[in-house]
Amino acid sequence: MAGSQPLASQRGDSTTDETLSRFISVRARTEELCEPLDVEDMMVQSMDDVSPTKWHLAHTTWFFETFILERHVRAYEPFDPAYKILFNSYYNAVGDMHPRPRRGLLSRPTAAQVYDYRRHVDSALGEFVGSGNTNDEITDLVTLGCHHEQQHQELILTDIKHVLSCNPLQPAYRADTRGTDTVGYAGPTPWLGFEGGLSWIGAPDEGFAFDNERPRHKVYVEPFELAARPVTNGEFAEFIEDGGYRRANLWLSDGWDAVNRNGWTMPQYWQSRDGEYAAFTLSGVLPLRDSEPVCHISHYEADAFARWAGARLPTEAEWEVACDPGQDADDTADLGIFRPRRAPDIGQGPVAMLGSVWEWTASAYTPYSGYKQAAGALGEYNGKFMSGQVVLRGGSCLTAAGHIRPTYRNFFPPAARWQMSGLRLARNLARG
Repeated sequence: MAGSQPLASQRGDSTTDETLSRFISVRARTEELCEPLDVEDMMVQSMDDVSPTKWHLAHTTWFFETFILERHVRAYEPFDPAYKILFNSYYNAVGDMHPRPRRGLLSRPTAAQVYDYRRHVDSALGEFVGSGNTNDEITDLVTLGCHHEQQHQELILTDIKHVLSCNPLQPAYRADTRGTDTVGYAGPTPWLGFEGGLSWIGAPDEGFAFDNERPRHKVYVEPFELAARPVTNGEFAEFIEDGGYRRANLWLSDGWDAVNRNGWTMPQYWQSRDGEYAAFTLSGVLPLRDSEPVCHISHYEADAFARWAGARLPTEAEWEVACDPGQDADDTADLGIFRPRRAPDIGQGPVAMLGSVWEWTASAYTPYSGYKQAAGALGEYNGKFMSGQVVLRGGSCLTAAGHIRPTYRNFFPPAARWQMSGLRLARNLARG
C-alpha cells in the first residue's frame, strides 16, 4: 500500500468521463439484478448473514452519500438523516448502526423510497463529478464505491438465493438460460508442477486494489503441485458416498463440531432424490451436473475433502503464483448464467481460476507484511476483519467481470457456506 492512498489508486488512468461512466454503469447493473424480484422478496432476511435486497440497494447508496457527498460537496443535504443509522453496515467511526440481524424488520422505508434515495444520490454525485471540480481523491473514492457496489451485487445474488431456498415453493429467481452447455474438460484432473522459490504477490501500486491486497511483496514458496481445475460435483459426491461426512478423522476439530451441530451431510442447497443429486439454484431446483465445479461448501468441507483425496488446500501465495495474470475471467456474472460452468479444456496452465467459484485456501486472513490500515472510517473497510477468517481467491460466476483480479483477497469465516465457494487441490512436490 503506497503513500496516503490506501484503499484505491487509479491516478493517471481514469478521466472524469470514465469515472462517471463507470459509476452510472455499476449503479444501473445493480438495479438490473433486482428486476426479477418483487418487493416482497426484497425485504426478507433469512439468516443473520443475509441482508435484504432492499438493504443492499440502500447501503451502497449510503456509501456514496456518506463518504463523498456529505464530506466533499458544500451545502449537501442528506436525503434522510435517519438513513445514516439505518444503512450503516459496520463503520463505528461514522456512528451508530441498526443491528445487522434486524435488517429484515425494516419494512420502512419502502422499496420505492429506497429507489428514490438512489435517484437523489445518483443525481447529486453525477452533477458533482461531472462538474470537473473533482480531484484525485474524489476519483479514488468513486472508484472504491463502484467496487464496493459490485461486491454487493454478488451479495444480492447469494443472499436472494438463500432467501428463496427457504421458501417451501422453491421459487426461481429467473429461468435457467444455460441450456445444454457441456463444453469443457471432464476427465481426470491433471496435476501441474511449480518449482517454487521467491515470487512476487500482491497488487502493484498502479491501478485499483483494496488495501488488503497491498503492499506487493516477495514470498518464498516450496515446490508444489496444483490441480489443473476445481473439484467437481461428481468428485464431491464420491466423498459423500464414501462416508466423508461421517468420518471424524477427515475433519478439523471445529469442522467436525460444525458437521454435528448443523447436521451437514452434503453441500448447502444439495438434495438427494432417489439416489440422484439435485441442487437449489437461482433457477430453482435442477439436476446436478457431475462435471461442474462443486460450490456452497465451507472451508471445513473443502479441507476434509482435500484430506480424503490425499491432498491439501493451496496457500493463497501458491494460488497467486500459479494464476496467470493474463488469464480471462469468462465464467462471471456478466455471462448471466449464475451457476458455475464445466471447466474449459486443460492447456498449459490451470484453468477456471478467475470466475466460476471462489476457491478456499489454507491461509488465514491476516495483513501482508508492511500493511497499514487507512485512517478514519474507511480504514474499517478490511483491516478490522483480520481475525478468524479464511482467504478465498479467484471470483465466481456471480462476480462482475470488472471486479475480478488475481490479487483479490476475499475472506469469510470457515463455516460460511452460502457464498459461491468451492476448492482446488494442492499437494507438496518433492525437490528434484
